[in-house]
Amino acid sequence: MPGRPLRSPAVTSRPGRLAALISGGGSIAAAMGVMNVATYGFTMIAARLLGPPAYGAFAGLMATLLVVTVLQLGLQATAARRIAADPDHVGQIERSILGVTYRAALALFVLLLVLSPVVDAVLRLGSLPTAALVAVCSVPLTVMGGQAGILQGERRWGQLSVLYVLSGVPRLVIGTALISWRPSETAALVGITLGAFTPIAAGWWFLHREREPGAVSDRHGFRSVMVETFHNSQALLAFFALSNVDVIVARNVLPEHEAGLYAGGIILTKAVLFLPQFVVVVAFPSMSTIAAQRRALTLSLAVVTGIGFVVTVGAAILPRLALVFVGGHQYAEITDDLAGFAVLGTLLAALQLLVYSVLARQAHRPVLLVWLALVVLIAVGATTATFEQLLIAVIAVDGVLFLALLALGLRRAEATPA
Repeated sequence: MPGRPLRSPAVTSRPGRLAALISGGGSIAAAMGVMNVATYGFTMIAARLLGPPAYGAFAGLMATLLVVTVLQLGLQATAARRIAADPDHVGQIERSILGVTYRAALALFVLLLVLSPVVDAVLRLGSLPTAALVAVCSVPLTVMGGQAGILQGERRWGQLSVLYVLSGVPRLVIGTALISWRPSETAALVGITLGAFTPIAAGWWFLHREREPGAVSDRHGFRSVMVETFHNSQALLAFFALSNVDVIVARNVLPEHEAGLYAGGIILTKAVLFLPQFVVVVAFPSMSTIAAQRRALTLSLAVVTGIGFVVTVGAAILPRLALVFVGGHQYAEITDDLAGFAVLGTLLAALQLLVYSVLARQAHRPVLLVWLALVVLIAVGATTATFEQLLIAVIAVDGVLFLALLALGLRRAEATPA
């Protein structure tokens, strides 16, 4: 019945059914696969058409955008967790989430517009309008976060799948057309911005019908949702800053050619990071309940690391084939280091899962370790002189952080009733 709040399936309280939940997320896996292939395809095309110097600048812009999307993901995590944990209040939660989403998008746009000169200087773009485009792009990215979180919490996998597909395909089509016409980092960013408005149009259509008022609770009010979104966003900010700051460090401490080579290797790292994201999306609602938390963490971690292991072995055995998917002969100097970039991607994928498990149980202290690792990575990275040294430093820092968060997560799981 239109407008009727959707109830969460019983799986949220039945840990024994987590495997069925993940296997039933085929539409999400397929949709995110399309999104990631399209995103990866555009990145690979950009690397080929732009060449190392211009692609280095584009990679810096992409790293900045990924950090900006922490607000999007914070909103999505807040909506999904609250709806999954308390489906009786879904109508109120949806209204609160959308209210916070629109205000947050406007505030972020103004902030980034003011900071455009800083972005221009840090990334050494030499183009203030290009830096200002980051502010424009942040608006649709943020709005999609609130929409996707509502659909995720209600297990509306089909509609959520549409949003994910539209997050990747328009970027590939529009972005490729623009950089083919004018190969520059500015044209590439314009393509990404135009494509980002497509999924929020679909999200508006899926959510535009009014709901019945339903039950109301103070814990799902505007202020409460805003506070949780802030906590989730700062945790994700720590992770995304950690997983992207190395590209910015490379732009500032390495010669331009070396920085471009490192950015090329990071294409493979991001591919390994993005491949298992469907596991996080489908399992996160279950990780938000105490009964399913332990099984959700262990099973999801096994799937994520398994995918990373397969890609790493493939890159080690067939490095020249892997180079084709990175950017071709222009990046031949990193052929022998591709397995290392795949290892880094596996570590980041596992770290992302552990961070989301922290959000699911609303713990805050473990996030301090991520911020600490970020500081250490910047300090150590600043002492490197080649892309190989930077890669080793990043793997070492991320590896220590992974072991620390895993130990804390397992300790928490042991203390949680099965």
